[in-house]
Amino acid sequence: MLLCGVAGAGKTRFARDLEARGWLRLSVDVEVFGRAGAQVADDDPRKAHAQAAVDRRLVRILADGADVVLDLSLWSRSERDRYKSLVEDHGGRWSLVHLRAPEAELRRRLRDRHDPLEADGVDVPPELLQRYLDGFEVPRGEGETDPWDTPGDASWNPA
Repeated sequence: MLLCGVAGAGKTRFARDLEARGWLRLSVDVEVFGRAGAQVADDDPRKAHAQAAVDRRLVRILADGADVVLDLSLWSRSERDRYKSLVEDHGGRWSLVHLRAPEAELRRRLRDRHDPLEADGVDVPPELLQRYLDGFEVPRGEGETDPWDTPGDASWNPA
């Protein structure tokens, strides 16, 4: 499952729910934190190394036939297309889930979640969130779904 949305949209919460059901969760933020022992800026070279590691792990998981959720922003169509191709090229099937929330809610969530000692507690100050919002390419006609529009709402089981 490919998750996409800006910071604070609920991707990690959604991914952790799937993880609790046996899915494997892949996250660049978690990978970076594990390697660096801290959060790093988006332009830090360790982020690219972590991205490559996530891609390699994804391929291995697909070969094993396990369920996997990518807890990434996938902010651009080209990045979403790259992951769709990677999944298909390795015998998998993808589902693209677009998570979103009103801007005020995003700002509240990001303010409340910041924890420098937590891999998923990445600091996203208001000006960075604005850049994310301005640069996010909303998926349209890419096979995306909204988990809250799916029958069953919060109890939706994508398996």
